[in-house]
Amino acid sequence: MSKLLQLFSTMTISCLLAFAVQAGPIDTYTFPDEVTKKRFNELTYELRCPKCQNQNLADSNSPIAQDLRKEVYDMLIDGRSDGEIMTFMVERYGEFVLYRPRVSSITYALWFGPIVFVLIGGFVVFMFVRRKDDEPEHLSEEQKQQLKSILKD
Repeated sequence: MSKLLQLFSTMTISCLLAFAVQAGPIDTYTFPDEVTKKRFNELTYELRCPKCQNQNLADSNSPIAQDLRKEVYDMLIDGRSDGEIMTFMVERYGEFVLYRPRVSSITYALWFGPIVFVLIGGFVVFMFVRRKDDEPEHLSEEQKQQLKSILKD
């Protein structure tokens, strides 16, 4: 009975630890007006966390995301434009930090690659369908006779 009680208590503790929620600190910033607050929210949703890679700054709880949110806040309070903030982040972390990378020689494949693949796929489908539309070759009289003799057997 004690082994059963020990197993039950171990399972209960394991479940409680598995469902424990780890909450990160919440950033609280005071903004001079609603426009600045809206700009902050838009910028933090547009910038990618360098550590998390698939989360934006607004959603990430990593320390680097917290630092970058503070950096964005400080630059907004200093009166910098959205373009200046984005340029600063790109210079510091590269194009990767943008969720919507700029069109440049480096990102041509990213922007135009899907269009090229769709066009190639459309061409292949067109050629395949066109080939099926060709009339089948007719059998000669000799071939028809051979076919009849094969089918009789």
